[in-house]
Amino acid sequence: MRFQTLTEGRWIFFAIAVLGALGLFFEQHWLVIIAALLFIFCLNFFRDPDRAVPPGDDVVVAAADGVVSEIIEIEETEVLKKRCRRVGIFLSVFDVHVNKAPITGRIVYRQHHEGLFLDARHLACSEKNEALTWAFEGAKATLVVRLLTGAIARRIVPWAEVGDTVAKGFRFGMIRFGSRTEVYLPLDAEVTVKVGDKVKGAETVIARLL
Repeated sequence: MRFQTLTEGRWIFFAIAVLGALGLFFEQHWLVIIAALLFIFCLNFFRDPDRAVPPGDDVVVAAADGVVSEIIEIEETEVLKKRCRRVGIFLSVFDVHVNKAPITGRIVYRQHHEGLFLDARHLACSEKNEALTWAFEGAKATLVVRLLTGAIARRIVPWAEVGDTVAKGFRFGMIRFGSRTEVYLPLDAEVTVKVGDKVKGAETVIARLL
């Protein structure tokens, strides 16, 4: 458990502690049980394990834990302004929510967008939900990564700045409580996952760049 990740939930843990203390004070054992269950859930949510990162400038790793929900060809209109292949990853509340850099490179773009909080599995969430867009300029390509909120996730936390040079697998941000992460790849990249695959951030190879 990394301290930086754990501190993102400090107010949640504090509220749970207050709930448990009230339960003890008023001898309401059901409140204590609920507080204990919430504590275990949040401790699991804010976990942040180290991963073995595959080497190679051509290797693109998953930017988040979750399930591959789509692989489509689409116009990327914000940064690259060209057609790309988008790999969407859905994160449930039981997945690690720390986002990892898909390649080694320099952060050349970061932009927050206000929006709705549709379910992250909703078809319109990519266009309508609150989001934070990043671009990583690597040796072989510039990749765009978009973090999207969901019906429960209401906050995206950035941990890196434009101009930072980061290693593949670097923890650059976090989404709180269920969400979606998208990676925009060049059309000629070889995608190595399929819809329905379970992936691990910084560990699972999702594509190879030519």
